[in-house]
Amino acid sequence: MIQLSGVGRTFAGRSGTVEALRGIDLSVTAGEFVAVVGRSGCGKSTLLRLIAGLLPTTAGEITVGGEQVVKPRRDIAMLFQRPALLPWRSVLDNVLLPAEIFGLRRRQHRAKALELLEMVGLAGFDKRLPHELSGGMQQRVSLCRSLLAEPRVLLMDEPFSALDALTREELSVELQRIHMERAATIVFVTHSIDEAVLLADRVVVLSPRPGRIRKIVPIDIPRPRSLGRNAHTEDVARCSAELHEVLMERDAPATAGIGGY
Repeated sequence: MIQLSGVGRTFAGRSGTVEALRGIDLSVTAGEFVAVVGRSGCGKSTLLRLIAGLLPTTAGEITVGGEQVVKPRRDIAMLFQRPALLPWRSVLDNVLLPAEIFGLRRRQHRAKALELLEMVGLAGFDKRLPHELSGGMQQRVSLCRSLLAEPRVLLMDEPFSALDALTREELSVELQRIHMERAATIVFVTHSIDEAVLLADRVVVLSPRPGRIRKIVPIDIPRPRSLGRNAHTEDVARCSAELHEVLMERDAPATAGIGGY
């Protein structure tokens, strides 16, 4: 479904160039859930923006479904850290925004939008405004908006990081359920090892900038998964420990540059 071949990205700044990513080779199969972890500034968010077509590569090639990604596409949706809901629009109208952007029939997609809201536990909230919802509820609305056009690929950039720990875990469980039901292809950036183990089929660990794939860790644990006590507690702990050890490894010092990529 997603193929990255020799992908690199360099940014030009006042202090010179910054190499954010180098030599990324990665294949993501249809229906797979891949999490990406790494230290701050290693290029995780840049990687998602390249796959989304929001940024061009400076090296290599990215294809989705066999077609090269050169600009944003309708079959690729992206969910950001903040919900970014339009404050003057109701919950339902926010979910229906992609239908307007892509010129789809609003009436035809209204029923689907209501179905998505019910799926994430927001039935009856369709007429509310964003400020009337909690942060977790707003992110659920944002997730519904991303799913409305039935994208082939869903890219998620730390979507739960601004939420409290309990809400974050609840939404992680909810996303796990949605993925199991819909078999969407998901690439999920997170700083949380526990979140990666809970959600992913494989976890890609990036090295410090320039971001390169240090290791890909398979998470061979039956779903549904939980961070609480269950039959797979030891497996979850083992995978978390392995990821922690990989992340703690140090590379040789890289050339200094500008952070935030």
